[in-house]
Amino acid sequence: MNQDSKEMDKTLEITPKKDQVEIRTSQDIIHARTLVRSVATEIGFRTVDQARITTVASELARNILMYTYGGHICVKLCSDTIKTGIKIVAIDKGPGIENIPEALETNMSTSKGLGAGLPGVKNIMDEFSIDSSNKGTKIYTTKWRIGS
Repeated sequence: MNQDSKEMDKTLEITPKKDQVEIRTSQDIIHARTLVRSVATEIGFRTVDQARITTVASELARNILMYTYGGHICVKLCSDTIKTGIKIVAIDKGPGIENIPEALETNMSTSKGLGAGLPGVKNIMDEFSIDSSNKGTKIYTTKWRIGS
């Protein structure tokens, strides 16, 4: 686990029913999107940023559904002394990402899709890190609100 991930874990205090969505079906992707949009709205993100952040939740939840044995999306409002943002963490019980650098390449797709998934998530969010092993993957992301 890298230092950024350790720091994000420390600040991620999740209340299971309120701040996370279990991902088991395609309907759960909709629930994750709804939760993320709600938190992004509460924080005061512009409408266009709300849409981008919601897309991140969708991509992460879809990856859990397609490539793992289950997992969840955690969402949290975060702040420090000068800014406010949203933290989204995807945690799964899958086989892990074998080659993280390759998974982050634009146009890389194991699903024969457009390959915008993880590279797109990384580009949208201000902070991004991955911890992966054969016991699962944690993807940590944060988006800070401009003008916070």
